[in-house]
Amino acid sequence: MTTGAMERSDGTCILVVEDNALLAAGVRSNLEFEGYQVTLAATGREGLRLARTRDHALIVLDLMLPDIDGFRVLRDLREHGVNTPVLILTALGDETDKVRGFRFGADDYVTKPFGLMEFLARVQALLRRSRGARDGASASVDTVRHFGPVAIDLSTRLVTHGGLPVALRPREYDLLVALVRREGAIASREDLLREVWGYDDSVVSRTVDTHVAELRRKLEEDPSEPRWLLTVRKTGYRLVTD
Repeated sequence: MTTGAMERSDGTCILVVEDNALLAAGVRSNLEFEGYQVTLAATGREGLRLARTRDHALIVLDLMLPDIDGFRVLRDLREHGVNTPVLILTALGDETDKVRGFRFGADDYVTKPFGLMEFLARVQALLRRSRGARDGASASVDTVRHFGPVAIDLSTRLVTHGGLPVALRPREYDLLVALVRREGAIASREDLLREVWGYDDSVVSRTVDTHVAELRRKLEEDPSEPRWLLTVRKTGYRLVTD
């Protein structure tokens, strides 16, 4: 089951991949009430086809689909260069599932049952961050930041470790830059949620912790004993800069 609509002038069309017809209809109704255009897909394969052939600003993805699971859908999208922001919406709430989702390239993760206002806030935050990244892509910033063996070229969004490129997801890169720009100052989780994800203070999420863990895995020599990306107990994180 799929249904498409013409996009608004700002191109804000959202793809919802969800096999529960009642839930999908409810999500579509609420998103359309907020002014978005919505495309529905009830299977993983249909979601893949639509994500590859149509321009969407955001993908809302269930994990437990009737043909191929959402993890496989997400991995396939990222492996084929589809960088559309993905918000996972699922009943799978274990931390291992969340970590797996982020490692495959998810930008956010919401578990069912979910609050409508929080869901819409996360949708708005992802779209806002995505627009900001696109708007800033053409701005030339001839600045390279370093810490340890890591170099960050802000003009190209290229991150290297010991001279070798490191593949970071868009949100991982944004989080890294937010920490680098503080030049060693402490960043609270709340500050990072507002700055990187656009959330307000009422939103509680472990998204920051999960993304920091991924950055450590990719950038630290020993992620279990981080040298650069440090946790500040009961506060947040700080990055040790050169």
